[in-house]
Amino acid sequence: MPSSTPRFGIWALVHGSRAALQDPDEPYDASWSRNRELVLEAERLGFDSTLVAQHTINPHDETLDQLEAWTASAALAALTTRIEIITAIKPYLYHPVTLAKMALQIEDISGGRFAINLVNAWNRPELAKAGIGFAEHDERYAYGREWITVVNDLMLGKRTNFKGRFFDVEDYVLRPADRFRERPRIYVGGESEPARALVADHGDCWFINGQPLPDVRRLIEDVGGRARTGAPLRFGLSAFVIARPTDGQAQAHLDHLFALAAKDAPLRAVQKENSDPKVVMHQTFTKSARVGSNGGTAAGLVGSYETVARRIVEFHRAGIELFMLQFQPFEADMKRFAQEVIPLVRELTARDDR
Repeated sequence: MPSSTPRFGIWALVHGSRAALQDPDEPYDASWSRNRELVLEAERLGFDSTLVAQHTINPHDETLDQLEAWTASAALAALTTRIEIITAIKPYLYHPVTLAKMALQIEDISGGRFAINLVNAWNRPELAKAGIGFAEHDERYAYGREWITVVNDLMLGKRTNFKGRFFDVEDYVLRPADRFRERPRIYVGGESEPARALVADHGDCWFINGQPLPDVRRLIEDVGGRARTGAPLRFGLSAFVIARPTDGQAQAHLDHLFALAAKDAPLRAVQKENSDPKVVMHQTFTKSARVGSNGGTAAGLVGSYETVARRIVEFHRAGIELFMLQFQPFEADMKRFAQEVIPLVRELTARDDR
C-alpha cells in the first residue's frame, strides 16, 4: 500500500524545457545555476524529491547544453537540507564499484537523502560514439542485473565477492558504509519484461511513465504481485502537470504547448532514430498525443486545480506514492502547483484516512 499522503517531486531541467524547446516564455537553459535555484525553490515550496536524469550528451540535439547528473547531485546534496535527491545511472557508464562509492559519498553529504535511479540506456549515440557499444535490449538488462547486484551489496557495506558474465569482483568492501540507514534507496525505470523482473528483485520503488490510470493499475497489479524479498515495492509516476483555475484555461495552455512542441519535430525525429525501438517507453508514447517527456500529459493531469487534485488522488488510491512532475513554464507552474493543488490533495487524502 502507498503511504497515506502522496509525495511530490520535480524533474531537474538537465536538458532544458520538458514540453517544448522553443518557448519564448521559457528560454532554453540547462545550466547548473538554473538547476540549483530550481531545486532550492522546490525544497522551499515543500516538494519531497528531485530526479536528476543522466545524459552525457543532449538527447535532443548534441549542440545543446546538458547538465552532468552526478557532480550536480553532489553539489545539490551539500546545498539542500530536506529534499530527496534521486540521480539516474546508466550502468554501462560506470563500473559498479566506482558508482557504489560515489553513491555512498553523496548519501553521506546529504545526510541520508540520496537515491539512485537505475535506467536502461535508450539513446544509442551516447554509448556508441563513446566506443562503449550499444548492446541489444535484453543484453543491456542482463548487464544491469549483474551491475545492480554488485552495487547493492557494496552500498550495504558488505564485503563483496561476485563472479558473473560481466563482472569479477573479489573481496571488495567500501567504507564508510551508510551512516544513516541500511543503504541509499534504489529506484528502477523501464516497463519491458526484463525491467519488471529487475525491479521486483532489486528495486525499492518502480518509476512508471505517465499514462492513463487503467494502464497504471495493470502495471501495478502485475509487478506488485510478483514474489520478492524485503519490504513491499513502492510505485512512482512521471507526469507533466498543467493546473489552472479552470479546465478551459488548462486546455488552452496545453494547446499552446502542442503548437510550440510542433516546432521541435525535426529534433524529435532525430531522437526517434537514435532510440532503441524495443524500449517499451517509446511504444507507450505512441498511444496518445502528449507533451512532456516520460509520458508527459498522457497521465491526464491537465485541468482545474480541483480536477488535477482529484486525478492525483485516484492514482494514489491505485498505489502511486511518488509523483515526479514536470511543468512549463517550470518555475511559475511549480509554484502554482505547490500553492493551489497540493493543499487540495492533502485535504482529499485526509478524508480517505477518516
